[in-house]
Amino acid sequence: MVFDDPKSAALRARIERVAPSEATVLIIGETGTGKEIVARHIHALSARAHRPFLAVNCGAFAESLIESELFGHERGAFTGAVADKRGWFEAAHGGTLFLDEVGDLSLAAQAKLLRVLQEREVVRLGSHRPLSVDVRLIAATNVELDAAITAGRFRVDLLYRLAVARIAISPLRERPRDILPLARHFIDLYAARSGHPGNAPVPTLTDEAQRRLLAHPWRGNIRELENAIHHALLVCQDGRVTADDLPASDGRTGALASPAAPAAPATACAPPPVGRARPSAVEESAPAPGTALGEVLRALYREGGGPLWNQIEETVIRTAYEHAGFNQLRTARLLGLTRSVVRARLLQFGAINGPGGASARSRRLVP
Repeated sequence: MVFDDPKSAALRARIERVAPSEATVLIIGETGTGKEIVARHIHALSARAHRPFLAVNCGAFAESLIESELFGHERGAFTGAVADKRGWFEAAHGGTLFLDEVGDLSLAAQAKLLRVLQEREVVRLGSHRPLSVDVRLIAATNVELDAAITAGRFRVDLLYRLAVARIAISPLRERPRDILPLARHFIDLYAARSGHPGNAPVPTLTDEAQRRLLAHPWRGNIRELENAIHHALLVCQDGRVTADDLPASDGRTGALASPAAPAAPATACAPPPVGRARPSAVEESAPAPGTALGEVLRALYREGGGPLWNQIEETVIRTAYEHAGFNQLRTARLLGLTRSVVRARLLQFGAINGPGGASARSRRLVP
């Protein structure tokens, strides 16, 4: 853990006090703040360090599968259950189980999780036989659980069980003294991964680059910083990461937006191609066509999660359909697609239905 800020020093001290115990831990923090890294550090400092550490993202499973994934199932418990399967709790027996995004669990799954924490045993789907489990649970979320409880989406009794020890991680923008040490850590990491020659100097940050790093808001926290450094090492030259290689305060990255930027090799800070000048800062930061759309997409990429292409395609087609007055032909013309393609996508997304392929709303609006 690269922690130099006073807030991070206090966090480290709290982790070191909590880790040796067997207490359940709830880690709270924004996306990208390093919740899993903290969980792994707690495990490493505990008496279970030599036992398994398993990490599960609760938001990654379909609602119909989450109970089977966590608690296991017996053969024949449901269609497709062709063999017995251990759940994550059984697999982590003797060690630590990290449940990320625990706030995404359904109320039914929360009730079963609460029982596991109370009874220290699991019951597989399709079975009536309880199995004892010895697992230390560490949970994490970026959801305001108090607000979720008020809204009826999270059980207050489960919160009490999870938050025996509560650890809150501040966003990166609130601990600025961590930014440059983390940046240098990622420079060393990606320079090594890209096959940087051992006798060559590791790329350095110019003074302007350091000022830009400190001025950036880092809404995506450490994950955004890591991606920014990785990109900078691909486009920088002469062994120096400059401000132009890094995102501006509004999130734009000049080197990415510039059409004149040379193709980036797979090694860190390669020399510029012969006979081709490095684009100027003005050229690199000039807005490209579709800048607003590009900014929205970059924000989505930084947040991550979900099948982004499917979400983007559905949003584009649904919005065009509404804009065209729910007329398929006008939608096709607007998007430059054929009417058959538009109709197929609208059916796929559930925007139209019935033999004629028209939704109730579109039938009212379109003759």
